[in-house]
Amino acid sequence: MHAASLVELRDGRLRAVWFSGSREGGRDVAVKTSVMDAATLRWGEEATLFNRTQLQQDLWRYVKKIGNPVIARMPDGSLVLWMVNVSVGGWAGSSISWARSTDDGDTWSPARRLVTSPFINISTLVKGAPVFYQSGQIGLPVYHEFVTKFAEIVRLGPQGQVIDKVRIPGSQNSLQPVLLVSSARQAQAYMRSGSSTAVMASSTGDAGATWATVHATAWPNPDSALAGVVTATGQQWLALNPQPKNRETLALLQTAPGSSFDGARQWTVESSPSPGTRLPVSEYERLLGAELRARGASNSQAQADVDSAKRQLCGAAACLQEFSYPYLLQSRDGYLHLVYTWHRSRIKHVRLNPRQVLLPDAASPAARHAASAAH
Repeated sequence: MHAASLVELRDGRLRAVWFSGSREGGRDVAVKTSVMDAATLRWGEEATLFNRTQLQQDLWRYVKKIGNPVIARMPDGSLVLWMVNVSVGGWAGSSISWARSTDDGDTWSPARRLVTSPFINISTLVKGAPVFYQSGQIGLPVYHEFVTKFAEIVRLGPQGQVIDKVRIPGSQNSLQPVLLVSSARQAQAYMRSGSSTAVMASSTGDAGATWATVHATAWPNPDSALAGVVTATGQQWLALNPQPKNRETLALLQTAPGSSFDGARQWTVESSPSPGTRLPVSEYERLLGAELRARGASNSQAQADVDSAKRQLCGAAACLQEFSYPYLLQSRDGYLHLVYTWHRSRIKHVRLNPRQVLLPDAASPAARHAASAAH
């Protein structure tokens, strides 16, 4: 399970989507979904939205593999799901398909291709949430991986058609942009570093017509995805892996509207007990199995998830821990919702109140306990 995104439904429930299969890029990968009850905070059984066979039938073309799904509510009230899919080659050969739902995700239109290039239309991928212009148009942050990596904003019409696109200058080796809108004309973009250096950033002062040249922030980035959200009060939040070389710590940062995250205090959501040190396989199995069973998994379910994590994160003798690919959403009741990939085997959900002060890590055992209790 990997790369989850979230949307709030009309009745206050949350719908999550992600891709899932035996391994990333596997032929059995499908886009899955689950719905959380707003009163009990319990997630329902997962269901399949799109698989390779269905996409092939809808698109009238071969689909080799499926990647990141992003779900969002459009200005007209419908839901749109964008999905990465590949017909030839690896992720650099990706294109984006999309489908619409008018009943909060119970049923979906046939998938269609998003044509972002008049030529071969490859190497466009999606990960971040869209933004909405006052005109009713949609800004979809995308990125490219063919030959070089760079970030773009594709402007879509209300019916999903591509109107134009703007490349963020200097974003070579920067990908998976996250957009935070601070006013009618100002926004910031934060990007993953494909060269494992630092979180990269840009800004616009003319509603996205032009963007400043990308620069490095003070926060490290181990070639790992980010997530961001602007709350109803204007607070800006960023979720990231703050260690320079691994994804074994997932943290949140918070800053004032339009301010920089440089110097923000880190609040750890989840972390390895010893970041940077691989766990012996036996200890890794024990640690993951104990948490899964404590959260209600049966012995067989726990073992299946542990085996999945081991295939992707373990060598012959030791294992990495990974908490990655975050996604942030604020629901109408004011709460923040964070979903992320847990050890490449499950999607984890954290609910928190942004009106409460989050203390820095050195003084926040209570804050960490509160978040843990809200999964």
